[in-house]
Parts: sequence; structure tokens; C-alpha cells
Amino acid sequence: MALDPTPALASSGDPRAAALSSLGDLAFFSVLARHASLSAAGRALNVTPPAVTRRLALLEQRLGVRLLNRSTRKLSLTTEGEIYLARADEILSSIRAAEEEVASSRSAPRGLRRINATLGFGRTVIAPLASAFAKRYPEVPAQLQLTDRPVDLVDKAFDLAIRFGELPNTRLSACRLMRNRRFLCASPAYLKQHGAPQTLAGLAAHRCIIHRQNNEAYETWRFARGKKSEFSEVVKLRGALASNDGDVVLGWALDGHGILLRSEWDVRKYLDSGRLQTVLPAYSLPSADLYLYYPSRRNQAARARVFIDYLAENLKA
Repeated sequence: MALDPTPALASSGDPRAAALSSLGDLAFFSVLARHASLSAAGRALNVTPPAVTRRLALLEQRLGVRLLNRSTRKLSLTTEGEIYLARADEILSSIRAAEEEVASSRSAPRGLRRINATLGFGRTVIAPLASAFAKRYPEVPAQLQLTDRPVDLVDKAFDLAIRFGELPNTRLSACRLMRNRRFLCASPAYLKQHGAPQTLAGLAAHRCIIHRQNNEAYETWRFARGKKSEFSEVVKLRGALASNDGDVVLGWALDGHGILLRSEWDVRKYLDSGRLQTVLPAYSLPSADLYLYYPSRRNQAARARVFIDYLAENLKA
């Protein structure tokens, strides 16, 4: 059912009627703010663009502020619009969670579960776990999106994300699923031919393999002596070989092309077998622990909470 594009404000003085009107405005603006134009928003709301314009004007008139900057090409949020959208998302999320919590009194959770995960780990670990979970809970369908970069869970409406390393987004809650150290490593063949660096400065004289996940000219590796928590020693490298694919750079290291910075999860079996050896073991690097991120534990639907517990059970820290 489409949202009423031009709701009349509650005139009875009943605060409950006013609250219902405001709730409709929150839902309307949440949809509107995520579309590039009034026509696109109108299609999503199943109303005409003029109806969207009228409702937005009424909302801005009621609040006494401008929420959107409108041009012929696109819509953009004002500062007040960003604040209103953030609060709208919180309130609407709480309402959905309340409804789902009431409905979750059934014996099994139900409803769609949207998950984002890293490419390699998502393929090899999360996808099989999601498959096993789907057999246990067949009424919880899943959408698994694998990306090399983190996504905005709130904006893209994901239930949770599984990523290596801590994310800077303070709006998210997190739990650590698995500890995962980082190492410098190289093949025995490379170290036999070129020797092993004895200092961080010595890295510059070696061929280094870069797992490039951005467009910067240099890769920055941060180190700490021993087990210190401050990684204040920085080395910038161009890299003899670089790729945005983790499996590719690992293969190059195994083939003897140079020194690679990689996480324990990626290289443990090769270190144990001797196909790779650690370099500069006296230094430590920032960890790449595996975290599960979600908008809020309090607002998690039953379907998401059950999956979170399932992952924590199968990937113990």
C-alpha cells in the first residue's frame, strides 16, 4: 500500500493522532531520501511526483526547516535533513524490531536475512555456514553479498556484515568472531635468493607484494616492536607486484616473487607446511580480527540474532 502523499495534520488535539501523522512522515522521508529524484521516489511510493513534492513541502512547513536541496538533476540532504533521516531510521528500525520480536514467538525465526561479507572469506567460510544454517532454519531465506569494501549497513538495509578488522562507523555494534594476526612472509626460495631483511628500513631493498584495496600510490604498513599496542613505525612501499585480489597476491608469494603482508587465516597452513616463512618476526602488525557488525543488538530481529549466535558458535574467538 502506498503512503498517503498529503496527510492532514491531526486537528483533534489528540497526541496519539499527531504521533501517527509524524510516523507517516518519517516513513515517507526515509523512502524519499534514498532516491535520486522526486520521480524515482514517486515510483517507489506509488504516487505522482507532484504528490511527493506537496507532501515534502507540508513536512518542511510543519518542521520549519528545509530538509532537501532540490534541483532538476538530483536531491541532496541538508544538515537538518541528515539529522531527521538518522532519527527516522532509528525509530522505524525499532518499530520493525518490535513487530518481529512479537512474531518471533514461533518455534523458529522467519523472514529475509541480508548479509554482507568479504570476498574470499565469504566464499570459502560464510557461504558454507549459511548453507548449513539454511538447512536448520528453512524459513529464513538469505541474501549473501560479497564485496571487497565495507558497505553502509543502515543505508543498504543489511542485517549484518562480516569483515576483517575494525570499522570506523560508530553507529554499528560489533562482536569478534575470530582472532586473526597479520604476518610478513615469503617463500623459502625467495629468502634463499635475496636474504631476509633485518630491519624495517631494509624492506625498501626487497621486492614486496601489495594487496591493494584502494587507489593510493603507496601501500602503508604499520609496525610495533614486540607486543606494543601503538603501531607507530611506518613503512611506505610501491610494491613490485600488486593486485586487489587476495588469492592472487598469495599465489605470487608462494611462487617466490617477494614479501607479502597477509593475515593468519590466509597463510597459517603455508607457514605450518613450510611453503612460507615469517619475516621480521620481532615486529608485530595490527591484527585483522574477524568481526560481525550490526546496526544495534537491541534492534536485531530474531532471524539475525539466531544467525549471529550460530556464527559465534562455529567461529569461536
